[in-house]
Amino acid sequence: MQPNPAKAATPGHADSASAWTRLRRVLPVAVLVLGFAAFFAFDLEYYLTFHHLRMHRAQIMAFVAEHGMMAPITFMLIYVVVVALSVPVGAFMSVTSGFLFGVAMGATYNVIAATIGAALVFLIAKTAFGDPLRARAGPFLKRMESGFRQNALSYLLVLRFVPLFPFFIVNLVPAFLGVRVTIFVLGTFIGIMPASVVYALAGAGLGAVFDAGSEFSAKGIFTPEMVVALIGLALLSLVPVFYRKMKRND
Repeated sequence: MQPNPAKAATPGHADSASAWTRLRRVLPVAVLVLGFAAFFAFDLEYYLTFHHLRMHRAQIMAFVAEHGMMAPITFMLIYVVVVALSVPVGAFMSVTSGFLFGVAMGATYNVIAATIGAALVFLIAKTAFGDPLRARAGPFLKRMESGFRQNALSYLLVLRFVPLFPFFIVNLVPAFLGVRVTIFVLGTFIGIMPASVVYALAGAGLGAVFDAGSEFSAKGIFTPEMVVALIGLALLSLVPVFYRKMKRND
């Protein structure tokens, strides 16, 4: 006699499966929170400062020269971790890439590492909070989600081109609004390219700043002309949104 599958699924098994599902959602979030706390508890932010870079410039440059591809791989792994932990050292990492690897390769490593780190945050947030939130969402959130998803790539490009909001916020909000992983990765990859090039350009001249004994601040990188250019790119990325609205009004 074959067992009845419906009877085989006992309440105990159902509770166990539900607990495992909750654990899978919460565990990655807990790892990120603990990692964020540990980063500051062990004063790791000191090692990711321009002061430390200046003090250990010779050793760091020697490591880059002696270890070939291991140097950029190490750099990108560190960058992925700090982005995933949402530690506010992204500008330092982006500038340092240009200092260590030059403009072209530095910007390339920036884009790859930042995109991977952002995708990790997005996937964790989407799994832990996004799906449960949308399941309980009211009409307002559903309308907002629908509008964002229809123009997700355009909106993401705007948010990436013009850094109006912290990088980690832009990693989280699309996860809550049901954006597809492929759209998020593509929008992030393309959207951070201009700023990555700007940071790498600044980093390429960092050696001269150190040699002159001057202080460097990432805050002064984006000149008014550069900001205008980025806003122009953002407006250009909104053209498809305006076009769709005009077509609906015809």
